[in-house]
Amino acid sequence: MSDTNPDNGSAKMPEAQQETQKFAFFAMTFLFFFWGFITVLNDLLIPFLKETYELSYTQASLVQFCFFGAYFIISPIANRIIDKFGFQMGLVIGLVVTALGCFLFYPSANLNIYILFLGSLFVLGSGITVLQVAANPYVSALGPESTAASRLNAAQFANSFATYIAPILMSGLILGMAGMGASVVQMPYLIMGVILVAAAGLFKFIKLPKLAHVEAGEGDTSSSLTSHIIFSAGIVAAMAFGLTVVAGLIVLVA
Repeated sequence: MSDTNPDNGSAKMPEAQQETQKFAFFAMTFLFFFWGFITVLNDLLIPFLKETYELSYTQASLVQFCFFGAYFIISPIANRIIDKFGFQMGLVIGLVVTALGCFLFYPSANLNIYILFLGSLFVLGSGITVLQVAANPYVSALGPESTAASRLNAAQFANSFATYIAPILMSGLILGMAGMGASVVQMPYLIMGVILVAAAGLFKFIKLPKLAHVEAGEGDTSSSLTSHIIFSAGIVAAMAFGLTVVAGLIVLVA
């Protein structure tokens, strides 16, 4: 009789933990989808800004340079943020910074200055960098190691699906109204910013599992910084060139 209660308690704990990890995985998958959606919009912004500001192709390609340049500049900072605040707060910070980048499109369009759009894209890319550095290893660690590849494939499928559906949904809105000026992009990015702020609030208050084997302790921070930088640089480099599968493999091998 005395052995029954401990056994029942230990049986219930893994089940509750499994449910928590399942919810966390779905939340992570949403992030993969949403940053894929935002990232692919850059391909629509290039012809839109080129026509709006009568840019050369080189000038228009600065859109990608500013966005993906943030990946390499912000990656070490992203690691420090995650080491200091943890993965969950790292996700919140990444969402808030990404939302700020979306909101900055509004004054950029009002002032009608191309360089402000580039600054907004750099902020946007900085936020997504923090999200990717936090989310990739977190998804990999949300459950048994034997199913890590399946989780990453599912998350990457959501990301790839977003890159497929975003141009279909947004090309007519942005490119079809290019003659109306820069104000066309205000409402879409404002809506995305509001969604990101709501997601940041959700990730701030929901209970995500704390993964002890992923979260670095205070004593591990300085010794792991170099490996974190190399690790995340590989991830963001692969993601910057659209190689999401390679990014996933880097996570698994590391």
